Amino acid sequence: MLDYKKIRLMTKLAVYEKKDGKEDIRLSKYYKTDYVRFQVLKTIIASTVAYALILGLIVFYNIEYLVRNAVVLNYKLLGSYVLGFYIMTITLFGLGALVGYSIKYDVSRKKLSKYYKLLRRLRKIYDESSQDS
Repeated sequence: MLDYKKIRLMTKLAVYEKKDGKEDIRLSKYYKTDYVRFQVLKTIIASTVAYALILGLIVFYNIEYLVRNAVVLNYKLLGSYVLGFYIMTITLFGLGALVGYSIKYDVSRKKLSKYYKLLRRLRKIYDESSQDS
């Protein structure tokens, strides 16, 4: 005889495992601080590379002006602008990643907690059915 309660529960578990479960189970192997630090580090590295590429494009776009005025340019002021924008960019992206990945980890833990609760309920149903037979 079919146990519809068990079938519904197994379907919910299978849908979760198929969609969000893979990522949530992978995240559960990390401590929150380790996961967030790793993601912030990846974000800082990626934004540094992106900043360097954008800076390179700006330099190539203005190469004629830079070559023509190479002697009269104020390199100290130009360098301080570039460094200042870099620090602002890294700070902005780093804080955004810190907040975003922290929230993502917390949400993942809540969903995983519900998943484990459903698994315990399924185990209880199996235990009850094995005792009945």
